[in-house]
Amino acid sequence: MECSITNSTEIEAENRGIFTFLPFSMFFLFGGITSLNDIVMPKLKDVFNLNYTEMTTVQFCFFASYFLVSIPASYMIKKNGYMRTLVLGLNLIALGCISFIPATWSGRFVVFLLALFVVAAGITIVQVTANPLVISLSTIKNVSTRLTFAHACNSLGTVVAPYLGAMIILTQHSPDSVLGQISAYFSKENVSEGAVNISVCYGLVASLVAVWSFLTWINRNKLKEEYCREESILNAVELFRDKKFALGVAAMFFYIGAEVTIGSLLVNYLVLPSTLHLTAEAAGKHLAFYWGGLLCGRLLGILFLRAITPSVLLAVYGSGACLLVILSILTTGGIAGWAMLAVGLCNSVMFPLIFSLTSMNLGARASEGSGLICMAIVGGALVPVLTGRLADISSLNIAFAIPALCYLVVIYFGVFSYINRSK
Repeated sequence: MECSITNSTEIEAENRGIFTFLPFSMFFLFGGITSLNDIVMPKLKDVFNLNYTEMTTVQFCFFASYFLVSIPASYMIKKNGYMRTLVLGLNLIALGCISFIPATWSGRFVVFLLALFVVAAGITIVQVTANPLVISLSTIKNVSTRLTFAHACNSLGTVVAPYLGAMIILTQHSPDSVLGQISAYFSKENVSEGAVNISVCYGLVASLVAVWSFLTWINRNKLKEEYCREESILNAVELFRDKKFALGVAAMFFYIGAEVTIGSLLVNYLVLPSTLHLTAEAAGKHLAFYWGGLLCGRLLGILFLRAITPSVLLAVYGSGACLLVILSILTTGGIAGWAMLAVGLCNSVMFPLIFSLTSMNLGARASEGSGLICMAIVGGALVPVLTGRLADISSLNIAFAIPALCYLVVIYFGVFSYINRSK
């Protein structure tokens, strides 16, 4: 299925500001909310006495939504248009965030997972809609700049949200503080302080998302949309006959799996005596370095691409990530901790490079390929669970060998793309 809207040069001048702000702000929102998982997971582990396998089911529920909701989201765009679909996604996010309140009262882990899945479904819809919206609002000359800036906004969200989330979720609040008084009240109902902190955090997120939903709704009719044609998604499966495309989808699967796994387990890793031996709150705040590296590396990647071909840059960044994980596994103390945090710097350009290299030369079938590539994000659901299981039967340090192996697939795809660049 393909959809398009009028070119940005045809949008009335008085509306250009809102259509610059809204799409980019969506990237900030879903990036920030997604990265909150890395803060929530260690707290849920403590609240419900989970092992690593059980803890990583948080990411499984979250990223499974990409596999289940991406295709329905594309049909929502056709039926309702970009703006109304964004509102639907934002409302789902707000509903999921509010659902954390009854989850707190229930005191059951599975209810938290259900609430998180609703949030994830909304984020999937927003992400599936926001990417083509930014492209459609761009011209041929500025599309790369606008997309890069959009993903930089996403990275900014992943830097800010974990830091603020750690202050609410992972901090031991004094009895005189507002959160301390709320926790004291709920403790009378046998509700843990950790569960209360999670609910308060997501309640604040729900309020913020509701404002964005309202802004999008009141501007829904200011964008004229045109629809082109509809095709069965089953036709897209034919693209897997192309070896480069199939490898690209695999590279995206394993890259997302590695990135999400490391981000999810970093707090637990940094509190270990064998690494930085931080408190849970301090470790949560250190996630800003991991996601901040993603932002800085993306900006550096723009400069490197002027002199280095995308396939080579992908192989170099993939090699750097793999080596840093191995270095962290083989060392202890500050070197182990900061080496793992530095992996974020190497992760930075992998998503856009894998996406562009995989979609290259698809021509009219680019939209079909994009749908399949986005479904590969389900790697963020499967790889963390596998890594968590290995951590349970061995150690967290050894379990990081799985993300290291994932990066080998990324490196291979970069090398393959360079060798076959003229084909």
